[in-house]
Amino acid sequence: MELVEAAILLVCLVVAGNVIGHFLPMIPDALIQISLGLILALTVHVTVPVATDWFMLLFIAPILYNDGRHFPRRALWALRGQIFSNAVFLVFATMFLGGFLIHWLVPAIPLAAGIALGALLAPTDPIAVEGIAKRVHLPGRVLHLVAGESLINDASGLIGFKYAIAAAVSGTFIFTDAAQDFLYIAIVGAIAGAILMSFINWVRKVLLAQGIGDPVVHTVLQMVTPFVIYFISEEIFHASGVIAVVIAGLMTDGRSNSYMNALPELRLISSHAWDILVYVLNGLIFILLGIELPVAMRSTIADHDVSTIAAIFYVLIIYVAVIALRFAWIFINEVISQRNKGIHKAHLVSSLLSAFAGARGAITVVGVLAVPTVLENGHLFPQRALMLFIAAGVTVTSLVVASIALPLLSNLLPAKKAKTQPAGDRLNYNQAKDYVLRSAIVQIKKDQGDQLSKPALDMIGDFQRQQRRIHLNADDSGEAIPPVLRDELEIKIMGTTGELQAIMKLRESHEIDDRLCAKYIKRLSSKQRDMTYLLTHRGRRTIGMRWRQVSGRFRHRIEFISALALRTDAKEYRYAAKVAAKGALANIDKTLKSPEFKHRRFNKQVISTQIVHYRNRIETVRNYGNGKHAQYEAEMQRLRMLAFTAERAGVHELMEQSYITPIMAQRLSSEISYSENAVSLRAAEADD
Repeated sequence: MELVEAAILLVCLVVAGNVIGHFLPMIPDALIQISLGLILALTVHVTVPVATDWFMLLFIAPILYNDGRHFPRRALWALRGQIFSNAVFLVFATMFLGGFLIHWLVPAIPLAAGIALGALLAPTDPIAVEGIAKRVHLPGRVLHLVAGESLINDASGLIGFKYAIAAAVSGTFIFTDAAQDFLYIAIVGAIAGAILMSFINWVRKVLLAQGIGDPVVHTVLQMVTPFVIYFISEEIFHASGVIAVVIAGLMTDGRSNSYMNALPELRLISSHAWDILVYVLNGLIFILLGIELPVAMRSTIADHDVSTIAAIFYVLIIYVAVIALRFAWIFINEVISQRNKGIHKAHLVSSLLSAFAGARGAITVVGVLAVPTVLENGHLFPQRALMLFIAAGVTVTSLVVASIALPLLSNLLPAKKAKTQPAGDRLNYNQAKDYVLRSAIVQIKKDQGDQLSKPALDMIGDFQRQQRRIHLNADDSGEAIPPVLRDELEIKIMGTTGELQAIMKLRESHEIDDRLCAKYIKRLSSKQRDMTYLLTHRGRRTIGMRWRQVSGRFRHRIEFISALALRTDAKEYRYAAKVAAKGALANIDKTLKSPEFKHRRFNKQVISTQIVHYRNRIETVRNYGNGKHAQYEAEMQRLRMLAFTAERAGVHELMEQSYITPIMAQRLSSEISYSENAVSLRAAEADD
């Protein structure tokens, strides 16, 4: 029972870490989750006995398999030389040079033990790389290089660690045996992964031929695949399970796998299942890392022979040395690669990005926990606690430095010139998606005429929110604040100003209670100040601003619902809300026609979104409590079907006029089908 409770607690911490990360976007989720794990270990005194074997099986195997499924094969092949160089030769260079440095800094750590620690400090962590890349726009080449090497460098590092630690324990080391073993582990691991994956793909086809086409069954089979392949490769063939699952992942979604096309639901179900699994595993890895930090550092802090200041100094020196070696290696490879292509310029910043993006992760700390406590002669393993401290310190330092350095370095890259798109050119995904959504909005407005109903306004508002996300994600203007966000803030300020003016007029005419007016004015004034601040500070929200937004919205809804439900000041509340929304619409129209803004080219989509927002508020107040929920749902269902038809027509039109490729048309159509299936499923559940 304690194990189940601990698992539930850890998963809750993963969710909490991601929620906190939403409000602190400048801090990577990995660091937040490590902090939560550390707090849990220090306050509740939770301990999880992490072992390398089950950690690799339960966490690393499925994550690397999933990464292999999604890794762009063309990019992997194009960068094969540099990826192999970083994943093998750079790992061994870091292992030996780092080992000599560790032994030189701390002579009490034997050379073999230092080399073993260097082997664990060499591999980059794929989860850490992915987490950082989500928040920093890394060039595609840099991201593919770092992600590609992280797929296989764990095998190199763990093999090096295995033989170095064996030499430290026994005092003997035979290079030829180690080299032969490395070749066997790598080659047999790759072959085992390919053969086992081919067999599993064949099994899936046989099941499909026998009429067993349940997408859930096939999804479960796909989910257990990395665990089976890793276990068989490690326990039966004694080869590298890491390399085996990576090869298996690369072979999973090949063109020859006809069952993927025969089961269209399988892609949807398996994709969501993998998203959930990887989301949980990624978070748990860093939560566990935070829990292990006290274990890794407590003994060194309490050790009087090595001061904590000296141990921190060792961590910083070793980290700088590892990053310097990585940068030099990548830069030299880049120079050679560019010259082979006839280019005589290698960009320094991209090499620095590749160096800092190679953050270390949980495998470094978990691996060093496998260091034995005693030697073969019965003596205690020398400076084992300090080795744990260095591994944990370098891991955390690499994550912190990467989260600071990568955003700064990415700003130093040469800005890409915005390309104008002449008529007849192909649209990218964001442009095509925006057109499809706009087609749905136009069709709904055409169906409704001049008077939009509450369901129509709700649906149009949903589509416009999707368009807003697309516009913000696609912004490449290079300006401090995206033009779409700037226009949105200015229009919102106009609307809020109109609301304030309308409420003040109500107070002057004593049409509503002064207490209600004061609440409205306080909330609207605070909102106006916050938006003005955002407009002048590049759209960056403060923590207080986020809190006011969430708490204010919640409080406003509670007050609104309470007033209507309890019939206390309900008439005044509804009247004030309607007058405020009308005042906002009037002021937006008046301000846009004023001499100051008459010649400003605001984004028409932004203006339309705000107008729909205020009109929706008026309809919400007008229709609240009318007891027509069934009619509302029926109208929403009808409009959804109408919108889906319009979206499909938009996709067909874009493809017919060669604005998009058939592949993109298929992708857009699939998304429409997924949405339609979700709506149909929800309607069926409501009928039940």
